[in-house]
Amino acid sequence: MKITSVDIWTVVVPTIPGRVHSPEWVAETGWDQVPKHIVRLNTDTELVGLGETGRGEAIEQVREGTAQLLGKDPEQLTLQDIFAARHDGTEKLPTVGGGPAYDAFEMAVFDLVGKARQVPVHALLGGAVRDRVRADYWMGHQTPEDGKRAVERALAHGFKGVKIKCKIEEPMVERLQAMREVGGVDFKVTVDPNERFHTAEQTIELAQQLEAVGNVEVFEDPIPKSDLEGYIQIHEAINLPVAMHVGSGPQIIRAIKAEVVDCLNLGGSLVGFQKNAAVAAAAGLRCWHGSGNDLGIVDTAYVHAAAAAPNCTMASDFVGSWTREDDLIVEPIPFVDGYVPTPMQPGLGCVLDEKALVRYVRGSETAS
Repeated sequence: MKITSVDIWTVVVPTIPGRVHSPEWVAETGWDQVPKHIVRLNTDTELVGLGETGRGEAIEQVREGTAQLLGKDPEQLTLQDIFAARHDGTEKLPTVGGGPAYDAFEMAVFDLVGKARQVPVHALLGGAVRDRVRADYWMGHQTPEDGKRAVERALAHGFKGVKIKCKIEEPMVERLQAMREVGGVDFKVTVDPNERFHTAEQTIELAQQLEAVGNVEVFEDPIPKSDLEGYIQIHEAINLPVAMHVGSGPQIIRAIKAEVVDCLNLGGSLVGFQKNAAVAAAAGLRCWHGSGNDLGIVDTAYVHAAAAAPNCTMASDFVGSWTREDDLIVEPIPFVDGYVPTPMQPGLGCVLDEKALVRYVRGSETAS
């Protein structure tokens, strides 16, 4: 099998109005207007492989990655380092698993190899350790009233918890109380201000107030991750679990050595996530898979990665299918009672929705 050409579509898929933020708090989502790229690796067989970049990936990076794969046999690539020539053993610590638009091309190669071998992608990652993956609902900055409606929507779709974006200036106690009125204390909330609780003192004061509300599952990234002293103060002072959102081994080790986290929100490519999760597992920490509010191809890849990581037992962020107008895959990711079934079809197990794609394309090209 040989990769003969690569199709590249640049897309912009808006969020559903009112689904992310309350308009009186955030007038426009903004990040949903940042382009993403869909890539399709075509071969000299009937098989194709799909990938999706993160937001804002430069098209030049996608073209550069394309050039490195054209003419290659995907089954002969090193799956933990798809762009690299084989190392000869002389490097003390070779760098693997990086390059231009790496994550998108990695998932496309895994999609191809999985189809060729008639196995799902998670089998190429070591095999799924669970037949379903926990998933929570998600919302942006919302008023207490809108938060109640979002929880009602989440409950109607079987979710058991939600992740919220927030900041210290918002009425956090009122917001979580309103959400508790609908979901009760068993409908748990991951509080993620993206470091916008600013200081340890503010975080501790708020955490003590929210602990009394009773529905917080974890505090994620309350203050800047550079402020380890502040994290130490928070971790010692509050009775709620603290998490950081990190994407590399050194970042994980830094947090573990400082003893400031109880669990982790992890990122990384398909293989990179497995490595990151393994570092966390060595320290006895649970994790979940983070998200960039993506489309269906990336979210499907995340499900495979989460299914293969033994300590990925917390609710992950597969959120694009209900925040965006379309996920650009034919069959949406199914959510059942707060879980996503582990995909069992060969490859990623998703198909590009070319009819929907037409509505959101901002540019397209093919390299061969």
